[in-house]
Amino acid sequence: MTQFTNKTLLITGGTGSFGNAVLNRFLQTDIGEIRIFSRDEKKQDDMRHEFQVKMPEVADKIKFYIGDVRDLASVKNAMHGVDYIFHAAALKQVPSCEFFPIEAVKTNVLGTENVLTAAIEAGVKNVVCLSTDKAAYPVNAMGTSKAMMEKVIVAKSRTVSPEKTKICCTRYGNVMCSRGSVIPLWIDQIRAGNPITITDGTMTRFIMSLDEAVDLVLFAFEHGESGDILVQKAPACTIQTQAEAVCELFNGNKDAIKVIGIRHGEKMYETLLTNEECANAIDMGNFYRVPCDKRGLNYDKYFKQGDTERNTLTEFNSNNTRLLTVEETKKKIVSLQYIQERLAEEGK
Repeated sequence: MTQFTNKTLLITGGTGSFGNAVLNRFLQTDIGEIRIFSRDEKKQDDMRHEFQVKMPEVADKIKFYIGDVRDLASVKNAMHGVDYIFHAAALKQVPSCEFFPIEAVKTNVLGTENVLTAAIEAGVKNVVCLSTDKAAYPVNAMGTSKAMMEKVIVAKSRTVSPEKTKICCTRYGNVMCSRGSVIPLWIDQIRAGNPITITDGTMTRFIMSLDEAVDLVLFAFEHGESGDILVQKAPACTIQTQAEAVCELFNGNKDAIKVIGIRHGEKMYETLLTNEECANAIDMGNFYRVPCDKRGLNYDKYFKQGDTERNTLTEFNSNNTRLLTVEETKKKIVSLQYIQERLAEEGK
């Protein structure tokens, strides 16, 4: 973490789950300042008070900026003196983006363009943007907007020297217990004495914790090259397995799980690396790195005899990765602070 000593970090969409996880990880280090950029003044005020109580000795490192990534001027206003950016601002609810796709474009695509434009202009050294598995083979508006966001990131990386501004992207699956995710909903349903609801029990999803999401961003920050997309080798589970794990932890009735059907725009499984990306992906242990295609548009000069050998890696999706059992899923879920706090409330 020495790279962050006395540095200023800006987090767009910083009042969300990811921003809170970064604050919990970074505030008590020797980082100089963390700027929270978002459009919701109430969430900012709640966060301010929370960290004044939780970490009073370092809470003054947090600075709050009201603004919207859709508005370039407000982004520029928060950019002076910033060394690094974690760009997490997004519209990410699949059904709402299906009904309001232009709003997804404004935030996820044009908002990212604004953040990168302002960052390059301000001489920010390192920008890590957060994407999603839904951007690979997208079938819904949210995934399509995030796929276009990734294209903007890669294109922008070509316009600036990495010595001036390095721009990388992370792509990951479902973050358990993040805002708007399904596990908190299931816990509330169990506590209310209702059956928990699932879309389709055979549906599979990559799962990871907020801490693992932060780890992936830090890995991209340190090891990524400009234009890269970085992916964690995450495990997955079926929705049925995850639902049964939550029922066992919170005394829910597994036999009463109610199937309500697939929501607007949902896929049966998600993909973290497409077959095409696998051709050039670099295995880095717990992560994959997908370098950007740095060729120009004059393809003639790249002609060569024969074909290069293709990677043996094929599409990496939530069906062909390791699927967790109910016990393994319970172990992963119960490691989360949110779950430990909910269990403590029930005297467990």
